[in-house]
Amino acid sequence: MEIKTVTPKIGIVENNTLTALGLQVLLKRIIPMAIIRIFHTFEEFTKDKPDDYFHYFISLQIYIEHTAFFLPQIHKTMILTNGTGNTLSQMEGLHILNINQEKESLIKDILKMQQHGHRSHGIQPIPTDKTRTSILSSREIEVLVLIVRGFINKEIADHLNISLTTVISHRKNITEKLGIKSVSGLTIYAVMNGYIDADCI
Repeated sequence: MEIKTVTPKIGIVENNTLTALGLQVLLKRIIPMAIIRIFHTFEEFTKDKPDDYFHYFISLQIYIEHTAFFLPQIHKTMILTNGTGNTLSQMEGLHILNINQEKESLIKDILKMQQHGHRSHGIQPIPTDKTRTSILSSREIEVLVLIVRGFINKEIADHLNISLTTVISHRKNITEKLGIKSVSGLTIYAVMNGYIDADCI
């Protein structure tokens, strides 16, 4: 099946302004080419052609009140909970995002949702071009992948059969070349550039 690449539109339907703005900033960092819009009510959202959106991030309350609308769109509906949606998470096909979890875990969950959301529909909202020339060397990419997978420096050295000093040098080069210092930032870069599958992080 041929994969089409388009600019994704993402809707956040959440009446809590702080939650909506925080999620918007995080999504913009993860998917910089996306158009991300905030709607404080379901009515606002339905006036803006919801069928045009790749994903909806919606509050649990709005989902409960408008289940009939969201169920046919369940493959692209992400329900925002505060960690109390355990019953919901057992329901087939629902995507639950706990907004109260640690930042690293939240980013990983969003990356997994993004990567799996539309594979079955032949649409890839995020362009990944593995054929382009990377600014990282092949060894730096290997180190990057292991960092993202949670390996510490000594484990990376053992895994790649290189010295600890060499690993530290590679990490410094990766940080300088990409301008990214945090593991969460490196995770986003690695997934978005196709160096690692979101399921492996």
